[in-house]
Amino acid sequence: MDLNVFQEWVKDYYEQRGWAELDIFIRIGFLAEETGEVARAIRALEIGRDRPDESEQSITEKKQELVEELGDVLGNVMIIANKYDISLEEILKSHQDKLTNRYIES
Repeated sequence: MDLNVFQEWVKDYYEQRGWAELDIFIRIGFLAEETGEVARAIRALEIGRDRPDESEQSITEKKQELVEELGDVLGNVMIIANKYDISLEEILKSHQDKLTNRYIES
C-alpha cells in the first residue's frame, strides 16, 4: 500500500466525519487512549486478561484486535502529521536517519 495514498485517504475520511477539526490536545488524548488499547491487546496476547466479564478469544482474534488498535494509533499519528503538513514518508525517513546516526554510524 502506498503510504502517501493511505495518508490522504485517512485525511479525507477524518475530514468527512468531522474528526480532523478536533483540537490538537484532544487528538493527543485520543492517541494516548489508543496507545493504552494497544497495551491491553498485547497483554491479552501475552498473559491474558483473566476477566470473568470478558469472553475468551482465540489467538487469531487477539492478534486481530492488536492489528486494529495499532491501526487506530497510526490513524491518530497521521491526523497529527496532517495538521502540521508532515508526510509519513518524511517521518519514516527522519526516524531511519536518526537511528542510523545514533546507533550504526557511531
